[in-house]
Amino acid sequence: LFERLLPPVGARDLMLITRQLATLIGSGVRIEDALRTVAQQVRPRVAAVLLNVRAAVLDGRSFGQALAEYPAVFSGFYRASVAAGEQSGQLEKVLRHLSAFLENRARNAQAIQLALIYPSILAALSFGIISMLMTYVMPNITRVFTTNGVDLPLITRGLIFVSGAFRSWGLPVALMVALAIVGFRRWLRDPANRLRFHRLLARNRLTSRYVHRVNSAQFTGTLAMLVQSQVPLVEAMEAAAAVTPNLHVRKLAEAAASRVREGGNLRDAMQGAGCFPPMLIAMVASGEAGGNLGEALARAAEDQQRDLDAWVRTMVALVEPGILLMMGGLVMLMVLAIMLPIISMNNLAGL
Repeated sequence: LFERLLPPVGARDLMLITRQLATLIGSGVRIEDALRTVAQQVRPRVAAVLLNVRAAVLDGRSFGQALAEYPAVFSGFYRASVAAGEQSGQLEKVLRHLSAFLENRARNAQAIQLALIYPSILAALSFGIISMLMTYVMPNITRVFTTNGVDLPLITRGLIFVSGAFRSWGLPVALMVALAIVGFRRWLRDPANRLRFHRLLARNRLTSRYVHRVNSAQFTGTLAMLVQSQVPLVEAMEAAAAVTPNLHVRKLAEAAASRVREGGNLRDAMQGAGCFPPMLIAMVASGEAGGNLGEALARAAEDQQRDLDAWVRTMVALVEPGILLMMGGLVMLMVLAIMLPIISMNNLAGL
């Protein structure tokens, strides 16, 4: 009950907590003492979470197990990374890399959110204006045409039909869409259904490229962070697979980790998964052959993230002109639908 009353810990709070814990643990401070020290420097409700985690550690649980009691505060990625660091005795290094990873991810997410603010406002305003015109303005204008017996062109008749449908069915359709969204979200709560949906996203030609890019970047970044923290490769792969967002890709990554556990090399395991780009596999093979797998994975993760960020920026940059073109096209159709009957009326009057 207490956890439900807590607001989610913000990205800034989580980064601060992680950085301070890494510093204290690296200085030889015990985890329970480090949690108490950090709790004295954060907001009261965040401090309450840390103190509860500290109490669980004092009861004999591991740090990772204590964090698992607060899944809304500490993500699966965070908990899996901490657990892997504890098992390998490299918790301080994992926390340092985790802090840097969280800072980079928060910075990228903030950049995308800022870029989407203006297009979102523009889309909302445009939809509101178009809805008002179709509901209140168009019926009055078309009434003038029909009372004067003007032969309406096809585009005007179509707009009148859309306006009538909007007024008659707009609210019921909106309610049906809302109910469909709620029903779909409830359907996704079932793990089997969620796996089917994620498999569809990973295999569909329209979404597969984006899904593979996001999941590959997430998996590689986590794996690089853990390997550089000297976490054993199999444990690092299992932790990286556990935080892969798409469930279908996650199962493929877990299968790759099983192949490595059975004695296979990382390159063949990742290639057999069939969900990682050839460039990544080539860089992994080079790192394995040269004995610098951690550095190779770090370069690959940086390359993957750079490509993903560039692709996302391109898509975001296309949103604004796309909305402007769509709204401009709708306004042009409305102007034509109104002006053409007016021109016909003027021609009739001239005759």
